[in-house]
This record gives sequence, structure tokens and C-alpha cells, in this order.
Amino acid sequence: MSATSNATAIGTKGTKPSGNGSLRSRIMKNWELYLFIAPAFLYFLVFQYGPMYGIQIAFKNFTPSKGILGSNWVGFAHFERFFNSYYFWELLWNTLSLSLYELVIGFPLPIILALAFNEVRNGFFKKSVQTITYAPHFISVVVMAGMVITFLSPSSGIIVKFIGLLGIDAPAFLTDPNWFKTVYVMSGVWQNAGWGTIIYLAALSGVDPQLHEAAIVDGASRFKRVIHINLPTIIPTITILLILNVGNILGVGYEKVLLLQNPLNMNSSDVISTFVYRSGLVNAQYSFSTAVGLFNSLVNAILLITVNKIAKRTSETSLW
Repeated sequence: MSATSNATAIGTKGTKPSGNGSLRSRIMKNWELYLFIAPAFLYFLVFQYGPMYGIQIAFKNFTPSKGILGSNWVGFAHFERFFNSYYFWELLWNTLSLSLYELVIGFPLPIILALAFNEVRNGFFKKSVQTITYAPHFISVVVMAGMVITFLSPSSGIIVKFIGLLGIDAPAFLTDPNWFKTVYVMSGVWQNAGWGTIIYLAALSGVDPQLHEAAIVDGASRFKRVIHINLPTIIPTITILLILNVGNILGVGYEKVLLLQNPLNMNSSDVISTFVYRSGLVNAQYSFSTAVGLFNSLVNAILLITVNKIAKRTSETSLW
């Protein structure tokens, strides 16, 4: 065979298959993996990305009889109406203050609990406490709100009765606007703090025991080992979860707020999500409520991207 024929043969063998053929071959070769991720892919496609088609009604005067495509465009009229309304700053402040309060109180507690659980050597005591702290997470929001209302009832609430036994006049937890955020945040801590320790305990399980052995030899106390070994190990996990929490800082769910809300604490409890629910589903202002919800989502997305970039530059730990 001549040199030209050899070169031609080598060139033919080295030619890469077409893009379609390469993708098809990869799918056929790993079809089990693609089949495995298909339900999750379809879920996000149908329930997360599909509804984005309806976002356009935020820029239209939506009429159900005309449909989305038949409704008239109004541009940013609904956004301007919301920004110029008298309740805009109140809703923004209530949502932001409630989220920050929950972040400041609720975010560090699972970390502290996880570090404490990791140091407990009595297996039975450790499992018992973990079970007690995990259990409230499995209570539905509706039941939890009912329990909170029952416990704080002015006439028969067990917490109110206990405070009365101490000779102190119990405040109006359910009707005083100044107490709403505290009741909301503390009930959330009770329900979710124990469950939040799971991911930190998983991260702590990866700590190299030799580090502790070396620290013990050097005379480090248990507290110093927690501060200088355990805590730095879970810093990347803390950073990721903090980014996710800050990115959802205006995403206060309406369910629990709505269940604890009443006309007397409305000044403090009315947040963007409850306003969207009331405007969209109760008052049938579909376009206006969509515009408010879209504004809320855009602010959350901007915060998520900003905090992620800051974390990436400072600690080289980020979501992407």
C-alpha cells in the first residue's frame, strides 16, 4: 500500500462522527442513565419551565375569555401600579424584615446543633435528642399553625398559662403586630432546626480522625478542636446553603403566614406572597398579581447571582 493510501486510511479512521451520530450513540450506550433522569427532567420541564409561558400576562390586561394570546398588551403598567401604590414599601419591608429575622435566627441554629450532636458520645442520648428535634419537621404546616394558635391562645393557651403562673402578664402573641414575626420565626425554628442539622452532620462525618488525634497530642481542648477542625470542614457547606437562603430572601411562603394572619396583625404579617394570593386568587387580578410575583422572583434571582459571585471571589465556593 502506498504512503498516500496509508494517509487516506488513517485520515478516514481518525474522522469524528457527526454530532447527531455521536449524541445518538451516547444515548444508546447509556440509555439506562438517561431513562433514570427522565422523570426528573420531565418534572422540571412540565411543572417549572412550562408555566413560564404564562409570565407574559404580567405585561397584558389578561382576560380569561380571550386567553393569553388574545389579551391586550399593556407593557409595564401593572409594575408601575405596584411600585406607585401606598402599600409597596410596607409589603417590601414586611417581607424583607421577616426573611432577615428568620435567616439570622434560623440559619446558625442547625450548625450549632450539628456541632453539638457530633460531640455527644452517648449513643442512646444522641439518637433520642436527634429524634425529638427531627420530629416536628414531619408535621404539616397547617397542623403546626394550629398548634401555635392553640398554645398561644389568650384564654386557654399552655404557654400563656405558664407565663401567667410566673406572675407576668402574657402579651397578645396572636394579635399584636409586634409579636407576629417572633411567633413566625420561633415556630419555624422549632419545626426545622433539627432537620437542618442532617446535611451538616453528613459533612462532619468526613472529618479526618487523624486531625483530632494530632490536636489532642498538641493539647487542644474539645472546644478548640470544634472551632479549628470541625467548623472549617463544614464552611463550604455553610456557604452553599447561605447562598441558597439569601437567594430566597423575598420568597416567604404564603401558607404559614396566611394561617397565622388575622386582621389585627395585618400591618406586620402582610407580605408579598400573601398579597399575590389575595390579588390573584381572591380578587381575580391575574395580570397584576403575576407582575408582583415576577418582581419578587427577579429580586430573588438578582440576590442569588450577586451573593454567589461574592462567595466565589472571597472563598472560591459557589453554586456555579
